[in-house]
Amino acid sequence: MMDGDRVYDAGFEGDMVEFIEAGAPVGQRTLVKDACLQAPLRPRSLRDFITFEAHLKTSYERLGLSIPKEWYQIPVYYKGMPDTVIGPGTNIPWPSYSDYVDCELELAAVIGRQGRNIAADDAEDFIFGYTIWNDVSARDVQRVEMPVGLGPGKAKDWDGSNVIGPCIVTADEFDPHNLRMSLRVNGEEWTEDSSGNMHYSFAELVAYASRDQTLYPGEVLGSGTPAGGSGIDTDRRFKENDLVELEIAGIGILQNRIGDRA
Repeated sequence: MMDGDRVYDAGFEGDMVEFIEAGAPVGQRTLVKDACLQAPLRPRSLRDFITFEAHLKTSYERLGLSIPKEWYQIPVYYKGMPDTVIGPGTNIPWPSYSDYVDCELELAAVIGRQGRNIAADDAEDFIFGYTIWNDVSARDVQRVEMPVGLGPGKAKDWDGSNVIGPCIVTADEFDPHNLRMSLRVNGEEWTEDSSGNMHYSFAELVAYASRDQTLYPGEVLGSGTPAGGSGIDTDRRFKENDLVELEIAGIGILQNRIGDRA
C-alpha cells in the first residue's frame, strides 16, 4: 500500500442519502487515495429545533425578545438550506453583510426510514444515526429579522453557513439522551452542557415533524443549542481565524476555522 492510501469499508460509491435509503448495505472494502474528510451527507432537508430552554432564554433576551408561551406547547423549528452545508476542516465563510458571526453547537439526528404520522413511541426506529451540526448565524441580521415573526432568513442562509460532521454514528451504537456537549474556541472551553437538558426528545421532534408530512431518509433534525453553546449566550464574539471545536461524546469533534471577512 502506498503512503497516503487508506482502506475503508465504504459499502457504496456515491451519495450517502442513497446509501441510507438502500438500508446501509455492507459492501466491499474500497481503496481510497489521499482521503479528505467532508460533510458526511448532503441533507435532503434541514430542520432546526430549539429544545434547550437556557439557550432560548439568554439568546432571546440579547435579541430583545422574550420566550413565547407557545414554545412550551410544541417543538418549533425553522428550515435551513441543504446546499449551504460544508464539512470538517473547511473555513466557515464570513458573510459580507454581517459584522457579528456566531456559531452554535448542536446534536442532530439523520432520518433513516420513510415515515408519516410517526408516533413518538416508534420514532427512534426511524433515526439512522446522529452527527454534530454547527448552525452558524449572523446575529446582527437575526436581530432585525426575528421581530417580523417569520424566523431567521439571511441570518442563517449563506454558502457555508451550516457545518455537519465529522461523521454519522448509527443509532444502534449511540444513546443521545445524556451526552456531554462542549464548545471550545482556540483551545479554551466556552461551555459544557448535556443533551439530557433538551426540553423535547428526538422522538418528539420526529413525531412533530412527521405530522401529515412524509419524512424521507437523509433528512436532518437539529436539537438547537445547549446552555452556553453559542457566543451570544455568554456575550462573546468569534473573530477571523478562530479555531472552533464542537465536541459531543460518542461522535467526536467537529473542527473548523472562521474565515476572513468578505
